[in-house]
Amino acid sequence: MQIAIGALLAWPTFGLHVEFDPELFLVLFIPPLLFADGWKTPTREFLEHGREIFGLALALVVVTVVGIGFLIYWVVPGIPLVPAFALAAVLSPTDAVALSGIVGEGRIPKKIMGILQGEALMNDASGLVSLKFAVAVAMGTMIFTVGGATVEFMKVAIGGILAGFVVSWLYGRSLRFLSRWGGDEPATQIVLLFLLPFASYLIAEHIGVSGILAAVAAGMTITRSGVMRRAPLAMRLRANSTWSMLEFVFNGMVFLLLGLQLPGILETSLMAAEIDPNVEIWMLFTDIILIYAALMLVRFGWLWTMKKFSNRFLKRKPMEFGSWTTREILIASFAGVRGAITLAGVLSIPLLLPDGNVFPARYELVFLAAGVILFSLFVGVVMLPVLLQHIEVADHSQQLKEERIARAATAEVAIVAIQKMEERLAADTEENIDNQLLTEVSSRVIGNLRRRADGRNDVESSILEENLERRFRLAALRSERAELYHLRATREISNETLQKLLHDLDLLEALLIEENQ
Repeated sequence: MQIAIGALLAWPTFGLHVEFDPELFLVLFIPPLLFADGWKTPTREFLEHGREIFGLALALVVVTVVGIGFLIYWVVPGIPLVPAFALAAVLSPTDAVALSGIVGEGRIPKKIMGILQGEALMNDASGLVSLKFAVAVAMGTMIFTVGGATVEFMKVAIGGILAGFVVSWLYGRSLRFLSRWGGDEPATQIVLLFLLPFASYLIAEHIGVSGILAAVAAGMTITRSGVMRRAPLAMRLRANSTWSMLEFVFNGMVFLLLGLQLPGILETSLMAAEIDPNVEIWMLFTDIILIYAALMLVRFGWLWTMKKFSNRFLKRKPMEFGSWTTREILIASFAGVRGAITLAGVLSIPLLLPDGNVFPARYELVFLAAGVILFSLFVGVVMLPVLLQHIEVADHSQQLKEERIARAATAEVAIVAIQKMEERLAADTEENIDNQLLTEVSSRVIGNLRRRADGRNDVESSILEENLERRFRLAALRSERAELYHLRATREISNETLQKLLHDLDLLEALLIEENQ
């Protein structure tokens, strides 16, 4: 939808033109989006599926660059071999954000989506590094060798991950310093958190390693380092809501910008094709379909090969692919849509070579990349809903079981903590709390916790009880809010008091609504 709106706004009828700077685009939009994806990625599942993810994000990228690169060189007139490799490299990254946008959150089975998200996190870096190599060879600033490229890639990848880890660690130290000396001011802490992906990306790029992997590593480190767990409550609450809003806005702007570029790309490419004797306009559209079909065949063939390899040689510890059906392999194949990274990468190809000549077939590279992006999204919109029909997306009974186990375990720990606190307060002569009041309050709290820890209740009755209690609490909160507005209207309380009490009610209501989702 955003792509269509952007294209409509940039069409000559409206004439909205936004200058697209690929480097600025990569700096402003990609780091926070990848940081957010890394933050949300379950580290344990990511490591468990490490073989599958790196099989797609690294090995498949190499196969795609080599195979599709030679295909483009042989089939598309006027594109030399090295620029063909550059186009294949920029077409290799997949886009999990675009995928979620066309099928919706939670529509693809979890076992497939987890691998696809991990692949999208990693193959952005491998694809852009491959593009960097191809452009450097075309510009004459690098002599390509397999050994040299491998060493350079390892340096860029490992260095990027280490840079993200170090910057995230420094952020954690600075957060503790601010909390100690400046108080728990959430606004400052959230601003620092927002700057973290940009700092990771820019520092990594400055020292010559992968800024994309640095942003991903920083996001994943935040979840494992305990920084957010030790952060003040106000900061955690605001950080989650702020990042959700920013992620939504940035995702929309990425595809809006993509749409804004399409009319200009189409006009420039068609004008260049008219004066190029080696190219016919209708062949450009045919080449888009051919390249996309080849990408899907390579992806499907690689997934099928990994399935057979796992079942044949990894019987003791097979990969997840070993249990996939043909339908699931097709879902994973068509889910490999292309998006913003591909567009930013192809537009980053320089206009001129060092000797002043035009970069070979650049307009064809841009046109074909933009066409493959749109065609992959179109095919995904058409094919994925068909393939996903009648597929069980999530095992809700398993999730309910896990929730019940977790609630019971946390309730038992909470009861022990309350009992210890009761004993400490009873022995504390300075606080001088009445023992009867102390026993009454602790018994009431422990009684509520006991109901959560009681495993004898069946799932249905527990859910019914929780939902009923939540409805009563929400009704009470909403009536309290109405009364606060009445008290402010009658000038019994000030506006400052109203805002403070409304904020407290909003937090409680948000918690109750979040539990119900």
